[in-house]
Amino acid sequence: MNASRCVVHFPNTDYVTLTLEPHQSLAEQLTVQNSPVLFGCRTGICGTCLVTAIGDLAPPSAAEQEILDMLAPGNSQARLACQIDVMGECAIAPLTEVV
Repeated sequence: MNASRCVVHFPNTDYVTLTLEPHQSLAEQLTVQNSPVLFGCRTGICGTCLVTAIGDLAPPSAAEQEILDMLAPGNSQARLACQIDVMGECAIAPLTEVV
């Protein structure tokens, strides 16, 4: 993999793998690409885009972590897709699925 590219996988779906630049907006690209992830507010307060995410991701911000603590307490793989800062290869799935 090219170090200047980030590959986002969507296990257990027919959805295409996305290739992004590091720190490129995942939410924006998912919207453009007819996302398998549902979005609501895109500001990290509604929880609609709650997913399981593993891989090379920046840690959640304090604001995102506060929402995660309410919606998925104790789940270290839970993230809000609209807030994820992709830094390398990762996998994203609905929170109810294992990646």
